[in-house]
Amino acid sequence: MSWISAEQALEVLGTKPQTLYANVSRGRIAARPDPADPRRSLYRAEDVERLVARRNGRRPAQAVAAETIAWGEPVMETAISTIAGGRLLIRGQDAAERAKTATLEEMAALLWSVPFPPDFAAEPSSESETGLLPAYRRIAELAATEMPAISRHRSVLVADATHVVSAFAATIAGTGPGPVHTRLAAHWQRPAATEALRCALALLSEHELNASTFAARVAASTGAPLAASVLAGLAALSGPLHGTASLSMSALVRDAEQQGAETAIANLLRQGQALPCFGHRLYVEEDVRAPALLATFDVPPLFKKLAEAGHAMSGEKPNIDFALSALVAAHDLPHDAPLQIFALARSVGWLAHALEQTETGALIRPRARYTGV
Repeated sequence: MSWISAEQALEVLGTKPQTLYANVSRGRIAARPDPADPRRSLYRAEDVERLVARRNGRRPAQAVAAETIAWGEPVMETAISTIAGGRLLIRGQDAAERAKTATLEEMAALLWSVPFPPDFAAEPSSESETGLLPAYRRIAELAATEMPAISRHRSVLVADATHVVSAFAATIAGTGPGPVHTRLAAHWQRPAATEALRCALALLSEHELNASTFAARVAASTGAPLAASVLAGLAALSGPLHGTASLSMSALVRDAEQQGAETAIANLLRQGQALPCFGHRLYVEEDVRAPALLATFDVPPLFKKLAEAGHAMSGEKPNIDFALSALVAAHDLPHDAPLQIFALARSVGWLAHALEQTETGALIRPRARYTGV
């Protein structure tokens, strides 16, 4: 990944500065502060070159399709959410602002377009254990036994969605009355973390067409039960480039404890390694979810130093995975708490996309470009 100055970008594009800034605001070109001069910006060279290629003529359909898969142009329509102008918008509402007060149940009402927040406390758990393993088992069981989503009324599907999240919440946060975040804080015996957990669940409930959401939509497009969409989302979420990204902070934190934040970060950058849990390609300035979550608890001093040194040395700011790691450290949560929080929250968003995809009645079935013998 390479970064170029505004002058270099304008020379390649052959446009006015206003056009460059417009492309940045629309998310077509990533930008970051210049570490050597914070008053100036640098622009991702790959994004600039891609725009030039598009402008220079109609490309073959196969080239267009290949580019859309990896951070490219939109591939499908949705009324659920978008990332635009440096903000995450859910049904037209600013997600960071909404997360200041909203519960996961209230985010579900917004995402599913229902008049009242669903009750996720209604599902008793048959599992003797709690955590990710029983949660995966329970969702897999529902995926194998529930009715297909195709040709069923939306009100029935919303009831199915509520049942799925309730079952998932019971295996993660335990059973009992009250909103999910209070049950989760009580289950982990961390009442002081209640407000931060509420905010984290709200912020993570939806994030446009990421890998796990796309997997959920593909499953939904076949007419499979809604639980199957959640199971597909869980499978994609389990990868280190997605839901478990915050675990990559562990080594950096350990090195920072031993060597200091600046030295630990400098060593990573000298080796040509990316700084874990910093930056996000879809945001112009920073992942807006990170500061929203970090504002809900006392950030440990070491994480403050890492955030400052990381920004100063790389030009990138902490993202939501950094914030989740800091939350775990601040409240001594289970080591896999980020993935548990992520999965429980995002199940609501996956189901919103599954409902929307089911309504289209369209099967997602792209073609592959064969390169074999």
